[in-house]
Amino acid sequence: MKSLYLIIDLCSLIPTVLFSFHPKIKFYLHWKYALPAILSTALPFILWDMYFTESGVWGFNARYVTGLQIGNLPVEEVLFFICIPYACLYTYFCFNQFISRDYFKKKEVLISNVLICFLTIISVVFYKHLYTSVTFLLLTVFLILYRFGLKLSWLSRMYFAYSFLLIPFMIVNGILTGTGIEQEVVWYNSAHILGPRILTIPIEDVFYGMLMFMVSVSVYEFLKNRFQAKKFS
Repeated sequence: MKSLYLIIDLCSLIPTVLFSFHPKIKFYLHWKYALPAILSTALPFILWDMYFTESGVWGFNARYVTGLQIGNLPVEEVLFFICIPYACLYTYFCFNQFISRDYFKKKEVLISNVLICFLTIISVVFYKHLYTSVTFLLLTVFLILYRFGLKLSWLSRMYFAYSFLLIPFMIVNGILTGTGIEQEVVWYNSAHILGPRILTIPIEDVFYGMLMFMVSVSVYEFLKNRFQAKKFS
């Protein structure tokens, strides 16, 4: 059981890496955009994670980790910020590669506006809940920036991909928070979360995952577009 968290990380990463070389996918050709996007997203999230761990917002069950540490984090937690974003970007790429229709294009403004209003209200009302307020406020800021400031065209496709990523999210985060196992791998301080859970998953994790996915997609799209602009200039 000491290797459970590591197994979860590797099961998220290995299949997507292997399929990256499939002749009809060839995601490995996009590693020059994807890997910098993952690493540049991982760093601030790892620092955030370290601070919240030190502050007692969440912590890790020694029963399910190997004991190797990077700072105050289990090495498995650091790997999480590499493995999960890679799997998510791979999925985002495949959706764009094989699904030409932008299903959420006409709904993107509505989705963004509803999220911004909801997240703003919750982050203000529950400002004392550290995980809730920080996650919801950061996601609100990025949504406003991306939707109304930069007016990015890929938001609708990001929403569409994330709606499907919620399925593996439920499996991975479910196990990490205690679904199907005796104890949780990651525990949360009840003073810093709202309380409602999806199975064992704090509702905040859904929006935390969206924030991480959205930031990694933004860097990936920026690097890809910049490279292509130079290529054809």
